[in-house]
Amino acid sequence: MKLIKIVASILLLTNITTTYANEFVSLDTRKDVKQNFIFMKPDKPIASVILFAGGKGALDITSGSSMSWGRRNFLVRTRDLFLDKGFIVAVVDAPSDHQEKPWMFFGFRDSDEHVTDIDHVIAYIKKQANVPVWLVGTSRGTESAVTIAIESKQKPYGLVLTSSMTEENNRGSAVTESDLGKITMPTLITAHEYDGCKHTPPEGAEEIKEMLTKAKKVEIKIFSGGDETGKPCKAMSHHGYLDIEEKVVDHIAKFIKSN
Repeated sequence: MKLIKIVASILLLTNITTTYANEFVSLDTRKDVKQNFIFMKPDKPIASVILFAGGKGALDITSGSSMSWGRRNFLVRTRDLFLDKGFIVAVVDAPSDHQEKPWMFFGFRDSDEHVTDIDHVIAYIKKQANVPVWLVGTSRGTESAVTIAIESKQKPYGLVLTSSMTEENNRGSAVTESDLGKITMPTLITAHEYDGCKHTPPEGAEEIKEMLTKAKKVEIKIFSGGDETGKPCKAMSHHGYLDIEEKVVDHIAKFIKSN
């Protein structure tokens, strides 16, 4: 039996009428490896979302509300918005054997080990509620989401890709290098029309859609507006949907609920 350690801390979320527990969950997934994540569950969940941050992926989550990196990441900073929509939320960290350089770069997001770790997370979520599990990735996190969508034995239900990696760099693979033709689940692809990150151009969304030949449903949503105060590939930019977070999460939620 896998060892599960849960430490709960209570957080009152603004604009939400219910007090939810942010739980720190640590699962034994592989030999001497732990997969940590923040787990959030509303009273009556309608679906669940596993959120994959971009970049190095090593958030160093140490409790239900603390981490040493990635707080500004689009999906990390909007986790309460997903919860407010009625979704179980899991914000996944890099596993314990990838908390130091090279972190999750250079192929780990495409690995069997990564699939094993996340399959344990999916299994855990399924035990908490009988609702569909959706994979949601942003930027480099789309590499993870696509890999799990293709290789998972736990059969997640749907996929959401935001600011997708469609131009390869030396830190990992582009989403379009994966065998997207194997994906059968409903898929939403979002982008910002002014995303200035050279690895996540908005026109890449159409390229992904063309490769999703067996998906039950594929939708592209291109957003506009918002602000940019940081570098083009960082979170505080159009790449990270700065100042239009609620609009983006609302569209994701509607897509999930409609499918």
